[in-house]
Amino acid sequence: MKIAAFSGALMEYSIQEAMKITANLGFDGIEIACREPHLSPQTSLPRVKEIRRLADEHVLDIPALGGYMGRFSESSDSECAAAYDEFLGLLERADYLETDMIRIFPGGPNAFLAADYHYEKAAHWLRKCAAEARRHEKKILLEIHNVSLIETVESSMRLLEMIGEDNVGLIHDAGNMYISDTDFGRASVTGLGSRLLHVHVKDEKRIPEAGGPGTFRNVTRHGEEHFLQCRLGEGEVDHRELFEALAETGYGGWVTLECFAPYPPLEQLAHDRDAVLQLLRETASAAASPSSSSVSAPGGN
Repeated sequence: MKIAAFSGALMEYSIQEAMKITANLGFDGIEIACREPHLSPQTSLPRVKEIRRLADEHVLDIPALGGYMGRFSESSDSECAAAYDEFLGLLERADYLETDMIRIFPGGPNAFLAADYHYEKAAHWLRKCAAEARRHEKKILLEIHNVSLIETVESSMRLLEMIGEDNVGLIHDAGNMYISDTDFGRASVTGLGSRLLHVHVKDEKRIPEAGGPGTFRNVTRHGEEHFLQCRLGEGEVDHRELFEALAETGYGGWVTLECFAPYPPLEQLAHDRDAVLQLLRETASAAASPSSSSVSAPGGN
């Protein structure tokens, strides 16, 4: 597994500074958040080429572009068409950046509140995106996310089956799945199987009331709940079983650190990097043990 930093954790810096910081911290790559000042579907091509040059200079891969477009399920037809055009702009920039995967959001509401119509509309537009992505030899990533159509393994697989394209896969995000109060351990890895293309990690915990730095509210199946973003190992999202399953199944893709805890960005990235490296060492050792359990492999990226 390779480790990337999410540039969204470094939005107070330019993309040039964010890439330098990422390299200095020893990451293998940087997943670029597609919002200015880092990147957007409208970023000029000369600037995009400069980002690629800087990535080479810093010996950083760009495994994925974290797009924010989509949200097809609850948008009007004209809004969906505009989001599709934004995707096409980002797809062109992915070619220059030599990036294979682009994230798109399918939209909401929460899976437990969604109607068949929401899934059908999202699938229609995502199918169009997938067809265009195939022409560019790219894959589309859908992030398992709270307050969306894909909050669980089951709801995620339902949407993928409706899309019906094999170049669309999923981002496993234990932090998001913790918020939705769904399994994010071994069963989630085996349940996603070969459709698991990418992994995000972050930590959170439930709190009595939001309001301070790093806190937020979300509607879950339990009603409105309150959360605090934490550094890895300081919240309630235990990633150990996830990393054990990734090691056991031979997952060879990327793990991106989405660090949004209320600490200075460099401090939180360094902390979470060390926490993930420790998990990788421990779970690799456990997977190599003759007594370790056997799990069906999810296939390669």
